[in-house]
Amino acid sequence: MSADDAQRALRPALAVELAAAAGAVRAMLEGRALPAAIGEACARARLTAASQAAVQDIAYGAARHLGTCRGLARRLNQRAPAPALAALQLVALSQLLVPGRRHEAVLVDQSVEAARGDPGMRAAAPFLNATLRRFLREREALIAALAGDPEAVWNHPAWWIERVRADHPAHWQAILTAGNQPPPMTLRVNRRRCTVGDYLARLRAAGLDGDVIGPQAVRLTQPCDVSRLPGFADGVVSVQDLAAQMAAPLLDVAPGMHVLDACAAPGGKTGHLLELVDCSVVAVDSDAARLARVDAGLARLGLSAKTVHADVGRTADWWDGRPFDRILLDAPCSASGIVRRHPDVRWLRRRSDLATLSRRQGELLERLWPLLAPGGKLLFATCSVFRAEGEDVVQRFAAGHPDAERVALGWVWQGQTRSEPVGHLLPQAGETRDHDGFFYGSLRKLD
Repeated sequence: MSADDAQRALRPALAVELAAAAGAVRAMLEGRALPAAIGEACARARLTAASQAAVQDIAYGAARHLGTCRGLARRLNQRAPAPALAALQLVALSQLLVPGRRHEAVLVDQSVEAARGDPGMRAAAPFLNATLRRFLREREALIAALAGDPEAVWNHPAWWIERVRADHPAHWQAILTAGNQPPPMTLRVNRRRCTVGDYLARLRAAGLDGDVIGPQAVRLTQPCDVSRLPGFADGVVSVQDLAAQMAAPLLDVAPGMHVLDACAAPGGKTGHLLELVDCSVVAVDSDAARLARVDAGLARLGLSAKTVHADVGRTADWWDGRPFDRILLDAPCSASGIVRRHPDVRWLRRRSDLATLSRRQGELLERLWPLLAPGGKLLFATCSVFRAEGEDVVQRFAAGHPDAERVALGWVWQGQTRSEPVGHLLPQAGETRDHDGFFYGSLRKLD
């Protein structure tokens, strides 16, 4: 028996995994980040690694279909159920929404068993059974009734839909649709260790496959655990989305330059910079635990940088006075561009967060700009599709600083020969372009 077969044999009944996922979804609805909530729910249930992966899949599916499931629940329930039961119902509906995902009768049965297994929900198990079976009987009519509810149709909060539509009137539907898709697993091949072509051959020899979608980017046909990736432990390859892989090349670093990676954790861009060119990098982050991941990642790659635990905006606390030739500011943002990876983000953010985050981004630009040497470049990046966290920030900063000049950015996509402008990268999945939503803006400091 293989290790995977052994893990599957040790998995509990589906009811246990559904209950754990419902607990995590309830925590998300109360304002908790879903990954942490899943970890806590799985720990309480003492689930195996295989079950934890299943719980994550179920909970993430519920987050991706939350708008639709809420709309259905309002039509199925005469009154709102208690929070624990409401979360279990949402999880079950999200599973039933995808035909063929699991046998419907088994799913209903196991959802009801999950309710019966909780003393606080046991009495409501018949209610859950009745509402789920009603959904199966009236599926088409119930879903059709949601057509006038934007949150139910697009599975994003109404304010989020309005903002995306205003910012990207020609592409808003594609952006929201992309946000509801499972993400690809994209690898970054370390060109110091291997070529992309050679790594593809190593993948296929290991029973895996993928496609080249960037200079060092390979998108796997099927995601897998990193332990299965040839050379991962030796730093031959890392996991990083294609849009994030664009940062290091766009920063335009030459050998010997002094570079600041601001808000550096978890360190993917730091590692990529050092894979591409011999330079000195100072990586600053305020989160000690996440900064430790930068150190661990660099150790795996066999590279080194100066890592600093500090608030990057409080420059007097950490800067030694030596100007930087290049600054990468990957600023804190709403993460609206990576909701296919973090589907809980859309439900945890509030409209008012955008103004707060945009103001913080502008403050960081103001505080880091004096650290840039004349003639140097600063690359401003956010994993956001909102203009308030991208183009608006850079435009406002450039307008208020006569010594700041916008630098046009371009990228040659896989299979093409001509460069295309880069600014707001909208999330999309295709044969040669499969990436998260991102923004890049470059500023040069005039002499």
